[in-house]
Amino acid sequence: MAEWRDLDITTAREQADAQRYQETLIAQKVGAAHRLAFREKFPGQVEHCMRLIAERLQKGLAKDAEVGLSDCSAKDLSWALLNLYQIHCELTEQ
Repeated sequence: MAEWRDLDITTAREQADAQRYQETLIAQKVGAAHRLAFREKFPGQVEHCMRLIAERLQKGLAKDAEVGLSDCSAKDLSWALLNLYQIHCELTEQ
């Protein structure tokens, strides 16, 4: 009787291991698809962020702006825009 029980336990463990293995394979495939999609979208996202920062900088520095930018905010936005532009240049060189 103990042999049957041991065999059932072993079989159940093997099935659980096989199930976990299959789930891991699926997760890896999904993860790879997400990483590939991100790599394909990333250059476009960098350009989009550059446009948003440039628009904010222009609006904040306009003479008729309702809410102006502080010197510190203008500097931070300028640096962010410059860094994104450098990333954009590196991505387009590849």
